[in-house]
Amino acid sequence: MGFIPQQGPTSPPPSYVPQMSPYAVDLGTISGCLDQYTFIWLNNGDSFWFYLTFVGRTSILGYRFFGGRWNPYTVNLREIISFSCY
Repeated sequence: MGFIPQQGPTSPPPSYVPQMSPYAVDLGTISGCLDQYTFIWLNNGDSFWFYLTFVGRTSILGYRFFGGRWNPYTVNLREIISFSCY
């Protein structure tokens, strides 16, 4: 599943880290974040800005902002505990 259907964004994500929602997240709604900056929190404690380009049955594809640039990245939906898109 290494296919990334489009190019990543040309500008960096917002400079702030949003607050994680205390409420349960419906992962079925993550498709509403396509082609948007999305902040993702994982169940292993990681959190990061992500630019979502594809939503599959079990994972999402896009670009993770790391090291000052956008890098292709895949996330398993079961690893996501919360997300917020802008």
